[in-house]
Amino acid sequence: MRRVMRFLVVLIVAVLAVLGAAVAVAPQAQAANTPQTLHFEYGPIHINTGQNIIQFSAGQVPKPTVDGWIVGIKPNLLLPDNSTPAVDIIHLHHAVWINLSRTDSTAGLPQRFFAAGEEKTALKLPGGYGYRYKASDNWLLDFMIHDLVATPFDVRISYDLSFIPDSSVTKPMTEVLPIWMDVQNGGNYPVFDVHRGSGTNGQYTYPDQAANPYGTGPAKNQHTMPTGGTLVAAAGHLHPGGLWNDLYVDRGGQSAHVFRSNAKYFEKAGPVSWDVTMGITKANWKVHVNAGDTLRTTVTYDSSARSWYETMGIMVLWFVPNMTTGLDPFAMTPADMAVRYTHGHLPENNNHGGKADPDLPNPTTLADGPPVTDIAITNYEFTPGDLDLATQVPTVLQGHSIHFTNTDAPTSGYGIWHSITACALPCNLTTGIAYPTANALIEFDSGQLGNFGVPTAGRLTWDTPTNLAPGTYSFWCRVHPFMRGAFRVLASP
Repeated sequence: MRRVMRFLVVLIVAVLAVLGAAVAVAPQAQAANTPQTLHFEYGPIHINTGQNIIQFSAGQVPKPTVDGWIVGIKPNLLLPDNSTPAVDIIHLHHAVWINLSRTDSTAGLPQRFFAAGEEKTALKLPGGYGYRYKASDNWLLDFMIHDLVATPFDVRISYDLSFIPDSSVTKPMTEVLPIWMDVQNGGNYPVFDVHRGSGTNGQYTYPDQAANPYGTGPAKNQHTMPTGGTLVAAAGHLHPGGLWNDLYVDRGGQSAHVFRSNAKYFEKAGPVSWDVTMGITKANWKVHVNAGDTLRTTVTYDSSARSWYETMGIMVLWFVPNMTTGLDPFAMTPADMAVRYTHGHLPENNNHGGKADPDLPNPTTLADGPPVTDIAITNYEFTPGDLDLATQVPTVLQGHSIHFTNTDAPTSGYGIWHSITACALPCNLTTGIAYPTANALIEFDSGQLGNFGVPTAGRLTWDTPTNLAPGTYSFWCRVHPFMRGAFRVLASP
């Protein structure tokens, strides 16, 4: 009996040892192709007071030192203390990661492989797929950091790469290629305006509902596939007011809707701010396309109560050439287009604005001021007419104009851009990510007054419309939303 017991003990110990060895080995097997998280930062970048210009990186953009596979990217913007700035103070209008060593799929440009705006959608490729990276690749950053206040900042663009070095690859990776889709693809500043009340039932889809958006040129929102293969991932980008980006496959006169990247707003005021996350494709989304198929993208904005200026509609796709698996575009169901999200509400979006501001009077209660023909914009103030200083409202006779001049900008070259954009009376609540907005019943907008190329209007002056009815009109600067003003149109005697 003792021998039997000793045998059983030895057997149990042996079994436990084997199981222990199996348990010890299992994590190593599971670790195959497990990505590392590599943190990179570009900067510091000095942002001047009120800055709102497009810039490009100088020198080498930080990136991995060994060959491998990029399977995810998470962007952010950082201050010197490593905090993320509040979006109503300074924000990342856009950043585009460009590989100068490769050619773009849809435009005569170097390869654009990732983009982010202040919605900060992260790239998450499905397991087993990756963007092939070479340490010899030459990267460029195209970025636009918007300073909304009269204070300079030093910031850094950060990006966490989910990266698998070649030395860690134990299972074959499938290379995916980026396909950049854009409703204004190829433009230096690919934007368009959405006017209040445009479209249908409070929604405006570009370019479908635009009047001749591309002139006599080709449709910029389309791309004909030179080879067949499978789309394995997609994500959209839009600006506040945007509702969704759509992707279609056109073939032989028929059109199939294959994905909608919808905007999920955390903003309590609705679809009006950067407090939003974009839906990306789920890991099992795969759509097979043929050579000769046309990919087409559109973007839809809420036009029910507001106008939106300099908006965008971009969708980046990831494609495996010659792959034969994937869903037939014309057999897809809504369930096949379900989305996932890469983040929730972000704390940098906590200041929504729209509360009572004791420093800003209601312009409708102020007395008539003297007639004016000119208003200067100087040191972030409308003179006369700035609500922050107003005890009366400057006036103009019906049928006449007020001439605005931005003196914060030089005749040509870099400066501080301002706009005169209509907002609903009284337009005197606190500034935040959701207030003010271009929600006036009577719409007007000057563009960004400056003469520096995009994004400026190419001029420093603007005149109010001559067809305004008698009444008080409030306005704000959409480049610097804390700037508010008003004028009053008087009936002709």
